Amino acid sequence: MGNKNRADKGKQASIDGFAHEYIVAGILMKKFQNVSLVDLPLSAYDIIIARKIKGREKEDIIRVQVKTARKSISFTGGTRGGVDREYISDVKIYTHSPKTSDVIVGIQPINNSDGYNLYFVPTILIKEWKTKSKALNKIEKLKNNYDFLINCKKHKYILKKARKLEII
Repeated sequence: MGNKNRADKGKQASIDGFAHEYIVAGILMKKFQNVSLVDLPLSAYDIIIARKIKGREKEDIIRVQVKTARKSISFTGGTRGGVDREYISDVKIYTHSPKTSDVIVGIQPINNSDGYNLYFVPTILIKEWKTKSKALNKIEKLKNNYDFLINCKKHKYILKKARKLEII
């Protein structure tokens, strides 16, 4: 019975992960409009946001990795979750950085309701923290703070703001 329960939990975790990607994409689409799920199986990010910047011709692309966050948020990738945890590939476990994605969005379900909190963690901060995860109570000031998403690529700005909020 233990294996069946474990398999059911793994299956549910997998379903939650996929559902959370769609939920985050929908929330971001309502705010930024030009948002898409990425259908690239080897990609280190799940969503892209294409934003027009005033005074520039080119769009700014923000690469978003979605992570389910209950008590903490993981900053690692390259592993399988859910029901299909065991597989062989040449993909290695890695910690997200500005090379792999621009921002991690931790989606936290609120007390089994239909509501969610979003934690916007620029990968610039992950590089600064040198950690593979962070407890949500340590990054409370990133919760639903769209400024960290919008400015996730601005290194000096993010570090200055994070210091001011005492999260680094």
